[in-house]
Amino acid sequence: MKKIIALALLAASMLTLTACNTVHGFGEDVAKVGDKMQDASKK
Repeated sequence: MKKIIALALLAASMLTLTACNTVHGFGEDVAKVGDKMQDASKK
């Protein structure tokens, strides 16, 4: 039973870390698009 709980906790923590990295990457992409739009509007 302890092995099952440990595996479940490990899987949950891996999914959480993966989701954080994905959201962080998406935020960076949005910021780059915003920068490009600002540069285009200055021209």
